[in-house]
Amino acid sequence: MGTRLQGKIAIVTGAASGIGKATADLFRSEGATVVGSDIGAGAEVQMDAGNEAAVKAVVEQTVADHGGLDIFFANAGVSGGMANITEQTEDDWAEILRVNLIGPFLAIKYAAPAMNARGGGSIICTASVAGLRSGAGGAAYSASKAGVINLVQNASQQLGGSGIRVNAICPGLIETGMTKPMYQGARDRGHGSRIGELNPLRRGGEPIEIAQAALFLASDDSSYVNGQALVVDGGLSTSHPVARAFDFKMLEPRR
Repeated sequence: MGTRLQGKIAIVTGAASGIGKATADLFRSEGATVVGSDIGAGAEVQMDAGNEAAVKAVVEQTVADHGGLDIFFANAGVSGGMANITEQTEDDWAEILRVNLIGPFLAIKYAAPAMNARGGGSIICTASVAGLRSGAGGAAYSASKAGVINLVQNASQQLGGSGIRVNAICPGLIETGMTKPMYQGARDRGHGSRIGELNPLRRGGEPIEIAQAALFLASDDSSYVNGQALVVDGGLSTSHPVARAFDFKMLEPRR
């Protein structure tokens, strides 16, 4: 048991599993009172993170029940799959953006006034390495996460002077419910040992490793970190994908 968040009040979305659950558990172990929310069962509060009325209600209830709000980890998200742009529909994009980008916007909109009443706080949004460049997710997912990175930059500026810090975490390949089909597919093909081979650490990450980054951003240890996208990906994003050079010999006539 630690004390890095002693006396702090936190909301964590997507708290029923994966990164959200690991973070909620870690925050509690460091002394925080945590209200965990998720659209499904397994968290204290059922909430659609992309629904304005629901987010507003959870923030207001948290303040009423616990006396304030110091930390909001806007972690809930959906993957949307890996369909090609030409295969996706307008509705696909609208839903992915609603949860992944509008959700963090709503978290900031309603958490900031509550935190201002306490003299400051920390808002953390889950982005992704897919938001940095192509190749790590579907187009809609990647665009939504790029939006999250820009959102925290804008929010940190607009909340300047309030003592409220707004940052993002960009996870790489992490074994969660969202990535389970990919992990299981690799293992079923006998390729489990190759998971994460594209990053310098040659492995996938665990939810607790993202939770530790969230703890850093939630705590006073990161008191001078604001408007940043903290990448936790084993080094994956240090390099661009390498494509094989075109072989002009292919153009030579066959004899």
